[in-house]
Amino acid sequence: MRRLPLRRLVTLATLAVVGAATLGSTAACGDDSEGASGSSGPVTLRLGYFPNITHASAVVGVEKGIFAEKLGANVKLDPKTFNAGPAAIEAVFSGALDATYIGPNPTVNAFSKSKGEAVRVVSGAASGGVALVVKPGITGAQDLKGKKIATPQLGNTQDVAIRYWLKQQGLTTTKEGGGDVKIVPQENAQTIETFNSGGIDGAWVPEPFVSRLVNAGGKVLVDERDLWPDKKFVITNLLVSTKFLKAHPDVVQKLVDGQVAANEFVNSKPDEAQQAISDAIGKITGKPLDLKLIKQAWPTLEFTNDPISSSLKAGLDHAVDVGLTEPVDLKGLYDLTYLNNALKAQGKPEVVQP
Repeated sequence: MRRLPLRRLVTLATLAVVGAATLGSTAACGDDSEGASGSSGPVTLRLGYFPNITHASAVVGVEKGIFAEKLGANVKLDPKTFNAGPAAIEAVFSGALDATYIGPNPTVNAFSKSKGEAVRVVSGAASGGVALVVKPGITGAQDLKGKKIATPQLGNTQDVAIRYWLKQQGLTTTKEGGGDVKIVPQENAQTIETFNSGGIDGAWVPEPFVSRLVNAGGKVLVDERDLWPDKKFVITNLLVSTKFLKAHPDVVQKLVDGQVAANEFVNSKPDEAQQAISDAIGKITGKPLDLKLIKQAWPTLEFTNDPISSSLKAGLDHAVDVGLTEPVDLKGLYDLTYLNNALKAQGKPEVVQP
């Protein structure tokens, strides 16, 4: 049986308006940043991110000028928004993007496709923010037999999570939507509609769709944090192009300094951070994300610089276990030198990889 490559439709796709216009603008940038290695001219850093809650570190870093301040006058920050992991990875591969905030499955996919050459993870950004929300009458795993449960995309991070969890409960699923529990991959925005219409009985999704489903009458059956050691698992990390990293290690250090500072802001000034996220989404989509919804979802997330590499590896193992991907050797994926330099400068504990 042909196995699918590990892919991930990055969460909250409806919160960004990207499409062909964004990809066209990134492609127009060419393959090389200004000020290539050996040049004394200014450097352009093209940074990708998704305007949503799980990318709060990036949104706040851009909106509050934190990245620009840390990068300094000789580095031009060129932020670019995306709404899907594959699009961001393609931009990295084409040379149109130097770094991006992204989820675990696209990270693994990029590393695997390039045979460990094209990308490195230099920092974490966020953990948590995912749950299984179901109709009120469902009280346990066995009640899910014969039910339809939505995920964002076949083989994406949440799709793997629910299939693995169901297997642990003794319940079967198939890629074609069969088995004890019928998994129905669909856009997150569509999931709200199908839940309200009775077309699905629940969904394993990220925030703010968890909160939206709860507000639509659903209840949380499984908070994914409860399935992980210390309730921690990576939902967003910071990935850089190996080519850019080798050419501009000093710029990558400044970027990671900005990531640490952005998380400090997010954690110490949550009200300002939430407003910045609402405003930023409004600029891009024409409609700010409801501040009440952001506040409702906020406690389910932890903004951490630790990329929680053990959870990324475990997620890959889970995908292999449920037959959605082949094993991948992750050796060399992480380069936390820059992160630990930034943490050490602030007197904070360094991140030690297991």
